[in-house]
This record gives sequence, C-alpha cells and structure tokens, in this order.
Amino acid sequence: MTEIASGFTRDWVEFTDPNNEEAIFKCDLTWLTSNWSCIYGSGCKGLFKDRPNDGCCTEGAMYSDTADELRVTKAAQRLTPDMWQFYNEGHTKSGKLNISEKDEDGERKTRQVEKSCIFLNRKEFDGQFGCALHHLALKEGKNPLELKPDVCWQLPLRRSWEKREMGEHEVTVTVIGEYERQIWGDGGNDFNWYCSSNTEAHTGRVPVYISNETELRLMMGDSAYMELKKHCDNRMELIRATKSKYLPLLNIHPATLAANK
Repeated sequence: MTEIASGFTRDWVEFTDPNNEEAIFKCDLTWLTSNWSCIYGSGCKGLFKDRPNDGCCTEGAMYSDTADELRVTKAAQRLTPDMWQFYNEGHTKSGKLNISEKDEDGERKTRQVEKSCIFLNRKEFDGQFGCALHHLALKEGKNPLELKPDVCWQLPLRRSWEKREMGEHEVTVTVIGEYERQIWGDGGNDFNWYCSSNTEAHTGRVPVYISNETELRLMMGDSAYMELKKHCDNRMELIRATKSKYLPLLNIHPATLAANK
C-alpha cells in the first residue's frame, strides 16, 4: 500500500449557494466520492513513525477562533481523572485549566504534553485510549464534533474560500475538497505517513460524502449539502453504470482505485 502523489486530475462541480445567490460552492467530486475513511486505531500509522499511536494528534490542535477554544475549554471542565490521562497536567496547582498554548507563530492551540496533544490518552492509560474529548462526547450522548476542536473533526476535509470577479461584482466561492499533504506547507514534508491519499485509508464502505455527512452539513449548511449530495449521487450512479470503462470518463481518486485492485 502506498501514498498517491498529488497533482492528479480531479472532477469538480459548482453550484450557487441555495441560501445566498451571490455565493458559490465549488466541490471536489473526486475526493467526496472516494472511499477514504479514518482508520485511527485500525491501521493508522500516525504522522510520525516514532509515534504511530498518535494518529494526527501529535502536534496538538490549532483553534479556528476564540469560540472554538472556549467550547473546548468548557468541555475540558467536565473531564475527570479516570477519563483523562493528563488531568493533572491540564490543571494548575490552584485547579485552573491549563490546556492551551501558542505555537511559534503566536497562534493558539491545545498544549503538547509528552510529545503529543494533552487530550490524547496513550495506550498505557488505564482508561480509554484515544481522545478524551471524543470519549466524553460519547458518554454524554453527543457527537464528538460538538466538543473537539474544529480542525479535529474537519480534517481531512478542507474548506477554503476564493474571491471571483463576476462582471462588476465579486462573489465568494467556498471550496470543499481534500486536505492534501502539501497544504500543510513545509511542515507537511516532515510527515512520515499521511492518510488522505494513502491507499490504506481508502477502504471505506461508503463514499466520503456519506460517511462525513454531519461534518459537511456543518461546513456547508443543510441545503447546500443536499445539493452536493444530489451531484454525488448522480456521479455514483454513473460510476456503477460504467464501472468497466469509467477511467476515460471519470477521474476516480487514484488511492481508491489502487485500494480496490
């Protein structure tokens, strides 16, 4: 199993935002109809070979904004020592939470403790292995994305924005696609393993637009997601109808193709 190099041809679809006629969605159908699936705990090798059990949690999570950090802070206040390996490290001697820090660029993020995110329970922990916030959400009957930092539930989906001149007007284009390795910049070159274009992670039973429906609805809005789903459904039907000869017609994600051989 190997990681597919970037730069391959993709199929995109554009449509007007159902809630804003002056905004456009541009979506990567090649990625959204791929068979990628998160395999954390089931074959994920982690970003760095010396920390294979960390998944993508090694460097901590960047907060998207102040509200994101506040939401995580409120959730952390409900964690208990039996749920959180680094409960003591996450509090000052006076009992105040101490879960955040600034990176080298001055951006706020979750703290690193013992070379990984403070919320990551390690294999040797007597409680549950993995993200303490994730386990808290399940215990409270919530979706984990309600408590975890935004970046943790969005990746490897990527939402970005472009501006486009339309006559005398400028419209916003919201781009929904794959968070490829190179988008991390120079730091992405240091990753020993990366999942989004790796054949080992393209073994999902349903395509990304179905498995990540909740995430996409939050990123796009319900009506825009339903428009996207219509396009993806049509594409999946075309793939099924022409499967023996779809290569010249459709740009299927190369990692999905390789995983299915």
